Amino acid sequence: MKTETAKTKKASPRTKTKTVAPHAEGISKLRIRVRAYESKILDASVKQIMDTALRYDATVLGPVPLPTEIKKYTVNRSSFIYKNAREQFEMRTHKRLIDIVNPSAKVIESLTNLNLPSGVDIDVKMM
Repeated sequence: MKTETAKTKKASPRTKTKTVAPHAEGISKLRIRVRAYESKILDASVKQIMDTALRYDATVLGPVPLPTEIKKYTVNRSSFIYKNAREQFEMRTHKRLIDIVNPSAKVIESLTNLNLPSGVDIDVKMM
């Protein structure tokens, strides 16, 4: 017999078993990831997004502060022989994560019509 049952089949130590959580039907999630260089502008835009979602009685999870991404650049102060004289500059990217559970059509429409300040990057993903 070529087929084996799950009880008699042995898993090799190199294979990874993947457990899949039961997915409840009808539950969708809108994941909004917001990034900006200035934290005050970022927090103001996150508050605006949350107020818009709560106005239409949506379930909001967050905002979750994600780790700040820091890019450092080292530049010589002098152009020729003074190698020890250097300056360091850094760019900080602040990030926040907001989840909206079971968004209605009104919530999605109001979020697309939202006017946010420049310098704020938004990634919206439907899960």
